[in-house]
Amino acid sequence: MVPLSDDEALGLAELPDRELPALLEAASEVRDRAWGRRVTYSPKVFLPVTNLCRNRCDYCSFRRSPGDVGAWTMSPAEIGEWLARGREQGCAEALLCLGDKPESAFGAYRRELAVWGHESTASYLAWASREALAHGLLPHTNAGVLDASEMALLRGVNVSLGLMLENVSLRLCERGMPHHRAPDKRPARRIRMIEEAGELRIPFTTGILIGIGETRRERVEALLEIRRLHRAHGHIQEVIVQSFRAHPATPMRGSSEVTDDEGALAIALARLILDSDVSLQAPPNLNAHGTELLLRAGINDFGGISPVTPDYINPAHAWPHIARLGEACARAGFDLEPRLAIYDSYVEREGFLDDSLRGPVGAARARVVEARAA
Repeated sequence: MVPLSDDEALGLAELPDRELPALLEAASEVRDRAWGRRVTYSPKVFLPVTNLCRNRCDYCSFRRSPGDVGAWTMSPAEIGEWLARGREQGCAEALLCLGDKPESAFGAYRRELAVWGHESTASYLAWASREALAHGLLPHTNAGVLDASEMALLRGVNVSLGLMLENVSLRLCERGMPHHRAPDKRPARRIRMIEEAGELRIPFTTGILIGIGETRRERVEALLEIRRLHRAHGHIQEVIVQSFRAHPATPMRGSSEVTDDEGALAIALARLILDSDVSLQAPPNLNAHGTELLLRAGINDFGGISPVTPDYINPAHAWPHIARLGEACARAGFDLEPRLAIYDSYVEREGFLDDSLRGPVGAARARVVEARAA
């Protein structure tokens, strides 16, 4: 299939709903040619290092300020404990996730880091990543917006990094819109980080968030920006299409969620717009009743699924049981298999994996291969 031009991609946003079946079929064909009938997931332990965050997105139930009910920062002992549990439960990935720039907003957090011997969040994350490697787990960090020096530090102890682009619409940052009180959700800031990750040759995960008030055209514009970044640097290994889910006690608690068909349309558009070497995923716990529809829409991956920790970003939406997800995939004609937090193509691609990580990646790959055979 000849790649769509920008104008052709933008035109897809204007197609009537009755064209959805044709779009799903086209997206499935693209996926099958590039990825076959194998769909993957990453067995992970989810470590919410801190939920302190200087942003206040209207849909987020994760972020806290110091002193809020439910505020936490994981201690070194807690991190070690959960890494051990993850390894015992067969995880291959340690996902380190936290709020944006907490040290820039909260003195109490900076003092806590200092007690543990760290002057910055990046330093603490580098330590936690080394601990993950010592437990036989491959770290993947999503720490919000990082600068190039912070990413360079983490590159040596992480097999991949991530940041959701979410959208490129400045309209969503205006007063009364979901990103108005979130300085780190300004599109230019997030685009710059993704660009710098490419310059550093870091295997990268990004994606779009749908259902927060954006238009279909704005979704396509975000996907085109991701495509541009990948074509410039070749570093975006996977893209997530994540559906907004309403949470109690947030400003958007009463907002409508996207329908299954609208979510499938966004996924199909992503598959048709992105280059075929980019893996496309949708979280199964946020689309609990639509496994077959997700596959029809063109995904080849379900992202991280944990046997030991909940989804701290969407705690009301439990991970699916792997056996049941595998059965659903089989009914749709797919094989479900575990994978690493770095895709095989990036292990082999020159310059995209620090040499010091090749041993841990090889060991983790052997365990995943063994799990596939079991």
